[in-house]
This record gives sequence, C-alpha cells and structure tokens, in this order.
Amino acid sequence: MANTLFILNDAPYGTERSYNALRLAISLAKCEGQVVKVFLMGDAAACARNGQKLPTGYYNAGDMLVMVARKNAEVGVCGTCMDARGLNEGDLVEGAKRSTLAQLTEWTV
Repeated sequence: MANTLFILNDAPYGTERSYNALRLAISLAKCEGQVVKVFLMGDAAACARNGQKLPTGYYNAGDMLVMVARKNAEVGVCGTCMDARGLNEGDLVEGAKRSTLAQLTEWTV
C-alpha cells in the first residue's frame, strides 16, 4: 500500500498549483492500494469553501476536493488558516474537515 500526502498552500484560483495537485490527488485516489491525504493550509484553505460560483468552463476546486474525499481520501483544512480567512466548519465542502498542524505532523510521520 502506498501513502501520498499532498500539502497545498496556494489559493484555488490565480495559479494552477492547487488545481494540478488536486488533479493528481483525484487520479491517485482512483488507484487500488493508494492512501491519499490532502492538507490545505494558507490560502489553499479557500479551496474547501462550499458554494464556489465560477464562470462556465472553469474548474471548481471545491468540487475537486469532494471528488477526492469520495474516493476515501482524507481532506484536512488548517484550523488556524480557516480562522484567519473567516471560514467555519459549516463553510467547508463535503468530506473536508477542520484540522491542525498536529494532524499534519501525524500524517507526515
């Protein structure tokens, strides 16, 4: 069994770093024997905001996170980063959970 941890720091839009990481996380999560975990910190916390409205044809980072979570991947969002951005647990997409640096440390170890 292989474990892959994605740590995202960039905002969901403006660059394609978070988008590309989520694409790979979705692809890996579909593979048998893969354990995928995604941790969002800094501006990447906004990737997990529920109800993102985008123009037709644009990717939706929140929907991508839901796809990852539905493949049994864990999605953690830094609680301190959420607080700094005015996000509450009720603002998060399905499958994303408020998390901590201690959780990220455990996932990393």
